Amino acid sequence: MPNINIAQTEIGEGCSPFIVAELSGNHQQDYSLAEKMLEAAAVAGVHAIKLQTYTSETMTLDLQNKDFVINDEASLWQGESLYSLYAKAATPWEWHQGLFEKARSLGMIAFSSPFDESAVDFLETLNVPCYKIASFENNDLPLIKKVAQTGKPIIVSTGMASVIEIEELLMTIRATGNEQIVLLKCTSNYPADASDSNLATIADMRQRFQCLIGLSDHCSGISVSLAGVALGAVLVEKHFVLDRTAGGIDAAFSLEPDELEKLVHDSVIINRAMGQVQYGGSENEQESKKYRRSIYCSRAIAVGEIISRDNVRVIRPGFGLAPKHFDAIMGKTAKQAIALGDAMRFDLLDGSDE
Repeated sequence: MPNINIAQTEIGEGCSPFIVAELSGNHQQDYSLAEKMLEAAAVAGVHAIKLQTYTSETMTLDLQNKDFVINDEASLWQGESLYSLYAKAATPWEWHQGLFEKARSLGMIAFSSPFDESAVDFLETLNVPCYKIASFENNDLPLIKKVAQTGKPIIVSTGMASVIEIEELLMTIRATGNEQIVLLKCTSNYPADASDSNLATIADMRQRFQCLIGLSDHCSGISVSLAGVALGAVLVEKHFVLDRTAGGIDAAFSLEPDELEKLVHDSVIINRAMGQVQYGGSENEQESKKYRRSIYCSRAIAVGEIISRDNVRVIRPGFGLAPKHFDAIMGKTAKQAIALGDAMRFDLLDGSDE
């Protein structure tokens, strides 16, 4: 499967994991706080920041009946109406251009998740380099089609989606001729428990869907994200906040700046460590081979003396005969004097065919 490019940054096999900091509603609708978040994300070294482009009106209806109120005791937002929650979490559309420009000035890529077709039209006016489809929108095939028709890379969270639903959304994207796709393994709980992450699915997704696979991680901390990198995730998205104790709609499962920086740093190390299938030692290990074990003379041996366990040993370093020849030289005779500490060689012994 081919790698893709987003704003001249390559994503895929052989590349460092692409780390995305999701601002979500953690800016608490304070523009200066949003700017500080961008500055901290840049210091942490992330590749991109992501916004969410919606209004409460484009997301839902302003109703208080049971269908439109969150009724889940495990939810961070228990009892909230959908409309009021989205009103509090939305990023004002008039902020987008300024935040995108600031992100680019700090060396980061900036893009967003549109939640309806009007958001795609708006984001196109800002010339975003790619799009993200959120998990709860991955069944909105008309929205996915409109995004795919822009011809730009499309990143899709697959939380809650069945294999058939993923195949449907991929068919929708590919029917437009767009093959620039990254699917994200995602667990759509907030926060998610590590036991629900099922990261083993990453390898299956790569083989089954024949596209790049990343991870949208809603677990606390960075352990699950780093495990995803080890399993081949080419992109990791994490929610971000300056200070969890200061509030923010998604603060409970968001990373603080030092954690985000560690994610960036450690993901590069893990990616490098994965390497490729290799036996026999790396190039840098070759010099170490001289410190492996081999057969040495452990007591001075006279001409004609029989080789035995009394006068040779398997020890370090590795300049003598390999230990696998130890039994073969037992009972041989020395055809010349061998000094204590000499590396054993076949040409020192009578009757050797080696």
